[in-house]
Parts: sequence; C-alpha cells; structure tokens
Amino acid sequence: MIKSIKLFLSLFAIVGFLAACSSNPEVEPTPTPVPTPVPTPTPEVVEDPLEGVSSVFYFEFDSAILTSEARSALSVHAEVLKDEPRSIRLEGHADERGSREYNMALGERRANAARDYLVLQGVDSSLIETISYGEEQPAAFGSYESAWSQNRRVELK
Repeated sequence: MIKSIKLFLSLFAIVGFLAACSSNPEVEPTPTPVPTPVPTPTPEVVEDPLEGVSSVFYFEFDSAILTSEARSALSVHAEVLKDEPRSIRLEGHADERGSREYNMALGERRANAARDYLVLQGVDSSLIETISYGEEQPAAFGSYESAWSQNRRVELK
C-alpha cells in the first residue's frame, strides 16, 4: 500500500508539474477602438466692421461743426446702420465753460449735427434719438484744456 501511495503521489506530482508547464494560449487584449475624430465646424470669423472705429466724436470749443475725423467715423457707422438697421442714441456733451442752459443747447446742436450727417448718408432718421447732457456728464474732470477737449463730444450708443 505504501508503494501504491508513493506511486500515486509521484503521478500526482508529475501531472501537477506537467500541468504547470503546459502553455496556455495568451489572450491578447482587445484593442481599444480609437475614436474617429469628428470634424468640428470651424466658427465663421465675422469681422466687426466697426472695430477700431470711434463712437465718440469730438468738437472744437463752442462749435457744433463736425471735424473731418468725426465725419469719417460717422460714415462708417452710417454704412453699418444702413446694412443692419437698429436704433441708436446720440448723446451731446459740452465742457463746463458757459451757463448750464447754454451748454445744454450746445450739446443738443452737436448731437443734431451728428444725426443730420447720418441722415445725409442714408440712415433712417426714425432710428436716431438725440439727447443733450450739456456739462452734466463729463468724461474728464478738471478745469484745463485737456479735460475740456474730452468733454466736448457726441457719443453714439
């Protein structure tokens, strides 16, 4: 019986050894599918026709006459407003010199000068509102020429 146990254990060891040495086919990992890139639409670059064009127009002392720079900028605004009509507001301003009443009237004349120019360029007058703030909303504070020159203006909004 001991002999049969030894034989059994020997066979068991050999079978175990052979089983351990037998080769199992390697299972290759399933390749991860690489997603195909979906082309994203390139955003259309729309150039702003008013980029770099001022919407603030300056005036000389005690004047409501548009400067050549103001007319040039207003011409560009007029072209855009004709292509894409929308309501705008022209706000007239004055520096602190002069009476409140005088500056309100001067701001109004300045806003009307800008409006008249736009209308002459073909902009629908019903889309343009004008208002005067006179000296009440200064862009720069101070009683010297560089501040006053910044306050003599019309703003297109």
